[in-house]
Amino acid sequence: MRKLIYGMNVTLDGCIAAPGDDIAWGVPSDELFRFWSDQLEATDLSLYGRKLWETMSSHWPTADRQPGTNDAEAEFARRWRNMSKVVFSSTLDEVDWNTRLVSGDAVAEITRLKAEEGGPMDIGGATLAGAAMRAGLIDEYVLATAPVLVGSGTPFFAALDRWVDLRLIETRPLPCGVVLSRYETRR
Repeated sequence: MRKLIYGMNVTLDGCIAAPGDDIAWGVPSDELFRFWSDQLEATDLSLYGRKLWETMSSHWPTADRQPGTNDAEAEFARRWRNMSKVVFSSTLDEVDWNTRLVSGDAVAEITRLKAEEGGPMDIGGATLAGAAMRAGLIDEYVLATAPVLVGSGTPFFAALDRWVDLRLIETRPLPCGVVLSRYETRR
């Protein structure tokens, strides 16, 4: 069975985006960028909701060919473009860059994908991850907590029907002030 990991940059008050989907507070340092790039390299399959897909696919497919792109960004762009991805959306008609579109029941498809043999999967997008959380499908949470408060916005954690017990498996402060935390779901 595959492991499902939900990880994103998050504000200290628990948001992945400020009002208006503003993520300007989360500009990563080189060390944080390297962490996320290494996470991507270790991932077998990425699952995206529509909004995060649109954000990622508007930049990363050609980022390695843009002026001023550094080596780490170019490497991330190549990794992202070449990896297998699934986008869950009822409004998109097509996707590209080694990606499959699913318009049906996301929880059923994620459950099916988890049951397959293979390496870890990551999941991104608050709505999609929230559905997976409520269904008890997430095995690990990775938070890169930035030292900023935005007051409101898109929460990292969805409203849940029941508690989810977690076990801290790593905490690492970065020089930029971000604290990386990894939690494993207790089953």
